[in-house]
Amino acid sequence: MADRIKVWFDAEADFLEVRFSDAAGYEKETAHDAVMERVDAQGHVIGFSILGVSRFKKDKPLEADLVSA
Repeated sequence: MADRIKVWFDAEADFLEVRFSDAAGYEKETAHDAVMERVDAQGHVIGFSILGVSRFKKDKPLEADLVSA
């Protein structure tokens, strides 16, 4: 796990992004339609993003599996 993370929230786009690394990477779909994982060239998870984050209930967590190579 990273020692430091970066979190961005864009209220207008209703988008949240969390990065564990500044390494180059790309977005990859997950089984959850609102969650994308960010992976590096080796397939290691280096972050994730959530689209439409405000639609999720505050009393129930959003759950998604992030799968590393």
